[in-house]
Amino acid sequence: MRYNQLGNTGLFVSEFCLGTMTFGAAGQNAQWGLIASLDQKGVNEIVGRSIAAGVNFFDTADVYSFGESERLLGQSLRDLGIARSTVVIATKVHAATGDGPNQRGSSRGHIMDSVDASLERLQLDHIDLYQLHGTDAVTPIDETLRALDDLVSSGKVRYVGVSNWQA
Repeated sequence: MRYNQLGNTGLFVSEFCLGTMTFGAAGQNAQWGLIASLDQKGVNEIVGRSIAAGVNFFDTADVYSFGESERLLGQSLRDLGIARSTVVIATKVHAATGDGPNQRGSSRGHIMDSVDASLERLQLDHIDLYQLHGTDAVTPIDETLRALDDLVSSGKVRYVGVSNWQA
């Protein structure tokens, strides 16, 4: 497996990244039921094979199967005895994680609440790459960037990025 530098950071990730949007029980609801179909046994098999092939980069999001994807990935790392230092875990924040008006977007409150929930589901003490999963036309970018910088300073997040943004 080839490993590439992630952007201009000192972090190296495998050429292939395992996306985990399909991690979750089928039939959870109409939105995710058609996409997510892997239970813990299936997740462990895929993660194990990926590790054996040299993959060290795993991508998930708080919204995938309403957090179930993160939970299954975190449990798989534990079940398989994978050392935390050997993997790069990326997750994302932005989409609605509940019905409330502050349970979506890139506000400081939503970011701070979401990172704690993601860490708990993943069973980790830090996230390697935390990404904004979309743009937020309401929240001032300064508020968003300050929140992300505070997460890096606190040690909960090592690197930040964006997903689904225009270049």
